[in-house]
Amino acid sequence: MILRLLRRDTLSRRIALTIVAAMLASLALNALFVQVAGIWARPPIERTGLLEQIAITSKVVQAAPVSLRPQLAEAAGSSMLHVAWSTHLADFGLPASGMRFKSGRVPALQQQLGDEHEVQVLNPDDWPSGSPQGRYVALVQLLDGSWLSFTPSERSWGLDINMRIAVIIGLGLIATLLVAWVATRQLANPLQRFAHAARRFGGDLRAPPIDVEGPQEIRQAIIAFNTMQAQIQHFIGERTHMLAAISHDLRAPLTRMRLRSEFMEDLDHQRKLIRDVEEMQSMINAALAFFREDTLPEQTTAFDLSELLQTIIDDYRDQHIAVDFTGPAHLVYHGRPLGIKRVIVNLLENATKYAQHPAITLSADSHVICIEVSDEGPGIPEADLQRVFDPFYRLEASRNRHTGGVGLGLSAARAIVREQGGELTLSNRHGSGLLARVELPRTR
Repeated sequence: MILRLLRRDTLSRRIALTIVAAMLASLALNALFVQVAGIWARPPIERTGLLEQIAITSKVVQAAPVSLRPQLAEAAGSSMLHVAWSTHLADFGLPASGMRFKSGRVPALQQQLGDEHEVQVLNPDDWPSGSPQGRYVALVQLLDGSWLSFTPSERSWGLDINMRIAVIIGLGLIATLLVAWVATRQLANPLQRFAHAARRFGGDLRAPPIDVEGPQEIRQAIIAFNTMQAQIQHFIGERTHMLAAISHDLRAPLTRMRLRSEFMEDLDHQRKLIRDVEEMQSMINAALAFFREDTLPEQTTAFDLSELLQTIIDDYRDQHIAVDFTGPAHLVYHGRPLGIKRVIVNLLENATKYAQHPAITLSADSHVICIEVSDEGPGIPEADLQRVFDPFYRLEASRNRHTGGVGLGLSAARAIVREQGGELTLSNRHGSGLLARVELPRTR
């Protein structure tokens, strides 16, 4: 059971492996520090392995004539151990502190020198604080009262206990942070791609499914999301095709009604019936156009939003309609230019039909691009600011078949904006006029 759980790529398995890897990395760094830093724990000289060599050298020098002892001591030295002989201890220039004991206390010295030789040991801590000469020194007094000095040349600077604890903690933190950084990146990358794909689906209902990757829990979430996305896409497709088919099928009975109205004798009722039939045909044609565009989606691309708005303004200028513009000269946006153009044109058409002095303001920050279309006119009653987005809803006072279309413009405009992950809202300006605000996310 445990082996099966370890073989599965789950979040708990990755967390456990991260902890184990952090511990191993911490131990490895500490072991490397011990090897590279020398005798960093300051062991006493009895545990350095030099006492056996000191005992043998002392015995040999002690047996030699006094005149030969300096040369013999120098010859006994090596790259790892410096040996010097002197008749007086003060000649070595060493601090008076240190540990004194008889050679009989140390088995390695007792075996070669016996029990009566005086031995003095200096550790790095016995030197004045901060002294660059701090090192290990072993002094052995020979039977005639002269002294031999033994100084190892290896690194023996060491660290005190507080510094050692700080180094151990620091290396443990470094190892943990490194392992955690690598592990979290491996874990976060699938989550980031999952979140990006989810945001993309919010702005593009036809987005492809997400690649299944990552630990078992994330894979299950991705599979569930892909299933939900497929169901939503299927539902929207079926709804669109059904409504388009219904709108198309309504054309036939309307055509028959129009033909039959030609044989009506009451001309007043005939005109009313023809007007109603034409209005219904206009609504059906608008609905079919809306559904047709929904089934033929525009591909997203990078384009200059400022230039697109300037092009729209130039088109209105050719119609002798002045539209003010405020905003940057260039602003790149990744989206559907024809859809954005349709939205802005729809808002400007409303502004020019029912108000005056239309204007466009373009602004952006690091997250959102905002396009505001404003006018100076009667505005819209507060109770109708949301209802005007309902399909086929019209403000009866001015929006009829001849002046206001069939009531699909704002509904289609909001659908286009929401398909790109944005939002379209309406609000009355202070004083007079209407403000239409289009907010688009900056995905790139």
